[in-house]
Amino acid sequence: MRPGNKGALNMLYSKVYIDSFGYELAPNVITSDDLENRLEPLYEALHFQKGQLKAITGIHESRLWDSNYKMHEGATKAGEKAIKASGISPELIGMLVYGGVCRDNLEPATACAVSHGLGLGPETHVYDVSNACLGILNGIVQTANAIELGQIKAGLVVACESARQIIDTTIDHLLKTKDMDDFKKKIATLTGGSGAAAVLLTDESISDRGHRLLGGVIRSATEHYKLCRWGPDTGMPAGAPYVMETDSTGVLQNGVALAIKTFKAFKEELSWSDDKPDKIICHQVGATHQKTMLEAVGIPEKKDFTTFKYLGNIGSVSLPITAAIASEREFLVQNDLVGFLGIGSGLNCLMLGIKW
Repeated sequence: MRPGNKGALNMLYSKVYIDSFGYELAPNVITSDDLENRLEPLYEALHFQKGQLKAITGIHESRLWDSNYKMHEGATKAGEKAIKASGISPELIGMLVYGGVCRDNLEPATACAVSHGLGLGPETHVYDVSNACLGILNGIVQTANAIELGQIKAGLVVACESARQIIDTTIDHLLKTKDMDDFKKKIATLTGGSGAAAVLLTDESISDRGHRLLGGVIRSATEHYKLCRWGPDTGMPAGAPYVMETDSTGVLQNGVALAIKTFKAFKEELSWSDDKPDKIICHQVGATHQKTMLEAVGIPEKKDFTTFKYLGNIGSVSLPITAAIASEREFLVQNDLVGFLGIGSGLNCLMLGIKW
């Protein structure tokens, strides 16, 4: 790891591998039609035709946890799957980072419950990271740094996100206000889904059969921190009764502008030629975001793998779940140079390069 130009933190790694993924999909499928049926009084008041959600977002359906489902439960199940897929001993895991927006409590760290559920040892460094949809990617960077420095041999990054409460609260709010401007600020919330993911990283000395983490870059545009806000605190219980407001147009325009700058720095940092990366996995927002993003950075759609149509936007776990599914379906193949392109409210952008 080394500092970049003008204080920018750029990262290059020499011995870090993404060894395995684990994920858990929520069991209850909810379609865009289901949501619109619940919003029927609002649609009548605003003279909307049904089909708006699917047309605007490209999302057909998403998934929700059962009521009162705990975030540590999903994160633990995903972590168990990642450890099983890896085959390394849990005793070697020296760090556990929980990176979800949703947490079971403001205190203690949800990572504590996950660590207990996984049976990790008392020497394991256990904590939460909160950074909107970038939490897992931030956790990957922190874990990779510890491996590169020789502090640990393996680390696990997990998260679980829940959209049930925020969707229910938003629909109740919209049915009361029946206001067009309010609907515009809340529509992004209705794209949410639920799920859990885990990423296990290792030092090459104990396992080099996975995917080599090459490095990446981080950039921010914090003047836009007000564009998407949820509740009084970023890391809050999933069931907290707050609604989210999103300036979707502002997030798209300024997010893509930040992504262009970050992508340029990313390719320079990894010395990738114009035809690279071979494949990309992006944070899953929706159809408009995907199309605009790909056109802005000059990547053909055939290089991108998406899940938003059937999983929605699952916050911090969207990108790792999508990467895991892309690998299972052999979209990502050995020796592909893969870009993980993450962007989150704030605005923050983090891009990682992996040799598959």
